[in-house]
Amino acid sequence: MTVGALLPDLRRFLPPVTAVAGAAAFGAILVVAIGESPAAVLRTVIGGILGTPDGLAAVLFNATALIFTGLSVAFAFRAGLFNIGAEGQLLMGAFLATLTGLAFPRLPAVMLVPLCVLAAAAGGAAWAAVPGLLRARLGVHEVINTIMMNFIAAGLTGYCTVHLLKEPGQMIPHTPPIPAAAWIPRLGDLRLPGNPLPASSPANVSLFLALAVAAGAAWILHRTPFGFRVRALGSGEPAARTAGIPTGRTLVAAMALAGAFAGLAGVNEVLGFRHRFLDNFTSGVGFLGIAVALLGRARPAGVVAAALLFGGLNAGAVEIDLFTEVPREVVLVVEAGILLFVVAGDDLARRVLSRIRRPADAEILGPGEEEG
Repeated sequence: MTVGALLPDLRRFLPPVTAVAGAAAFGAILVVAIGESPAAVLRTVIGGILGTPDGLAAVLFNATALIFTGLSVAFAFRAGLFNIGAEGQLLMGAFLATLTGLAFPRLPAVMLVPLCVLAAAAGGAAWAAVPGLLRARLGVHEVINTIMMNFIAAGLTGYCTVHLLKEPGQMIPHTPPIPAAAWIPRLGDLRLPGNPLPASSPANVSLFLALAVAAGAAWILHRTPFGFRVRALGSGEPAARTAGIPTGRTLVAAMALAGAFAGLAGVNEVLGFRHRFLDNFTSGVGFLGIAVALLGRARPAGVVAAALLFGGLNAGAVEIDLFTEVPREVVLVVEAGILLFVVAGDDLARRVLSRIRRPADAEILGPGEEEG
């Protein structure tokens, strides 16, 4: 295999590897400055998240939500859109899933669970379709729209939770629990050979839904006419319009589908974990999905891998806080560093690959020939 044949793979994998390595080195410098050993801290993190059932369950639970929000941002990226509204879309998906469960308490599980899942997807899709319509019809940039929709979602769900649906006699702003028929199993409850996860862990079978959605997103992008239109739109809206692609409809549909992915993260929270809607529960998962999508190169498989990494970092922050003198905020710095380094890594990859390409091109062209 020639060097030139390897260039696409290098271009794809070099920025994420550079980002993780750079952020890890920066985190190690911070740990040394605090007075701790980076090797000891790393052993604590790995032992805590992979050496104990509870740690592994925390990684899987965190990664599940990040797969959904990362896919939301990544799918919009592929259409040339910057979806910063996954946080609000997640809130609306979780809220509608809760409302659906409370509205149909007598339905059997075989009907209620799918209905709640569809409600979560519909809530996220509807919330994302609004910025898509504004972009398609009025040319208003989706970054501004999605940010504003986040605030509206937080205010709307917060008001409804506190003033209309709050569980009587409770100080905590949350709704009453949804019926048990709407609950989905925890991973620890599954009777699988060698299952190490405890029944008390929050990880649940929505992880399988997240993996199925990731596979479905990849199939849509690369095996369907709609996916082709999405990728063509992301390559250039004027060119896609010239080629006869209905850019307006494609844009709105892509944004709505991205919102549906984010809304499905509510299944992990409501149906699989809390079994109710808790006001302001997201803790920045929607925004962290941006970092997951960037590190995953806006590809479903990359998003899954990046979500597992960030899920491990979030779970490791608890171990660091409990068993070392390093504050858990160092993990937030490392996560932010990954985002910064992955952006810088794109430029670095272009520089490195341009140096590799020159001798390869010269070898192909032969002595005395010039590139046309």
